[in-house]
Amino acid sequence: MALKAWPWGRLLQTPIAEGSQPLTVEKGQQPMNRLISQMPGTHGASGQETSLSQMPVPRLIVTPASALVDEPVHIQATGLPPSLLVTFKASLTDEKGNLFHSRAFYRANESGELDLNKDAALGGDYVGVQPMGLFWSLKPEKAFKRLLKRDVNSPFCVTLDLYDSLYFQELDMEKPKDSQTVQRWFKAPEVQRVPIRTGRVRGALFLPPGEGPFPGVIDLFGGVGGLVECRAGLLASHGFAALALAYFAYEDLPSELTEVDLDYFEEATNFLLSHPKVQRPGIGVIGVSKGAEIALSMTCFLSQIVATICINGPTWYSQIPHKYRDQVLPPVPLFPEFFEIDVSGAMKFSNYLDAQTWLKLLPIEKAQGQILFLASERDECLDSRKAAEKALERLQSHGKSNGRMVTYPGAGHLLEPPYGPLCYASRNPSMPFPVLWGGDPTQHAAAQEHSWAEILKFFRQHVVQNRSKL
Repeated sequence: MALKAWPWGRLLQTPIAEGSQPLTVEKGQQPMNRLISQMPGTHGASGQETSLSQMPVPRLIVTPASALVDEPVHIQATGLPPSLLVTFKASLTDEKGNLFHSRAFYRANESGELDLNKDAALGGDYVGVQPMGLFWSLKPEKAFKRLLKRDVNSPFCVTLDLYDSLYFQELDMEKPKDSQTVQRWFKAPEVQRVPIRTGRVRGALFLPPGEGPFPGVIDLFGGVGGLVECRAGLLASHGFAALALAYFAYEDLPSELTEVDLDYFEEATNFLLSHPKVQRPGIGVIGVSKGAEIALSMTCFLSQIVATICINGPTWYSQIPHKYRDQVLPPVPLFPEFFEIDVSGAMKFSNYLDAQTWLKLLPIEKAQGQILFLASERDECLDSRKAAEKALERLQSHGKSNGRMVTYPGAGHLLEPPYGPLCYASRNPSMPFPVLWGGDPTQHAAAQEHSWAEILKFFRQHVVQNRSKL
């Protein structure tokens, strides 16, 4: 039996019995339509060819059409020829015009149906049963781009396409059999966003609907700078009064981070606690990367912090000094001779530390609140697990047990809310070269889903005074 390949981009191959005539496609005719007309079962009992208009129409069903980004989407396809190989494609254009896309290959069942909650992808950007695989496997068209939502007042719009064959290259010339667009929001419609410009404090406060008071949380991102609101909007959608706090490269704040001024973060903490819709006496703080280091420093010096989540951050004063009132706390410098260059061209930092680092840990024993470390084991920016372990060892050496760690094998540095894509490497405003973040896409996706549940549970347990409000 010989194999006849379809036109470039369409890699469905059709078995042709020896001695038979190859399948021909007339000019202007779609190859798939010609294939269907010659498939077994498309002729009636009289031997007359069945009209294509009588065949089921492929349909893509996606629910819900609009939801928060941490809510799963159910994707189904119906009306396909039995056992047909198909391509699902997802695409998204961010606020800067950067395109992200993904695809996966499936085979319809004997009824011509597919349900991504139950059916396994055969190939493409992921394999196996992955209901949200088309979302978390999105990749940038241009290298070193990170998908990061800046304007939470609008959604990401993800277009899902269904094609009736296998496609590996771009599909600009092919029309999908059906398409749907879903909206992915970073805050619920009833959540209020309040710009903050009080004293030195700059940021955005997200308030859940109702009178409150609500448990308060400060949200810190890392070296990307500016104001990143996406996680704070989601936290408010789950019942927290969340302050997305900028600390450099935003409005009149310093353009570069040359020191960590804990007086500024204390001012932000007191501002949040003074708000009439925020519960007292304490608040939580969450940070990733540099933001995690700052969050840990806050809990060491500020008694108002009752719950801290550190996501893949240093547990020492890294690169720049911390200052609190009349104290200046010197940093551990970088050791660039230990930097490595990945095959992608991005810089790997995870091996830059020396033995002296562990002698200069943050004074975690001063922390009065609870601390949760989330540590990725494929983090190529930092040995996050070792950093958390050393901090917990110091805590325990002082007879304290108010810290714990959750580790994620296969996850990279940038752990974010669920169903977002892995950012393996990207450019960072504070670095002259791309930074390698690391991670395996499938394991990173699982880690983001699990860690988000851990984050909500931890804050509900340690910040909420009246749990009936959540």
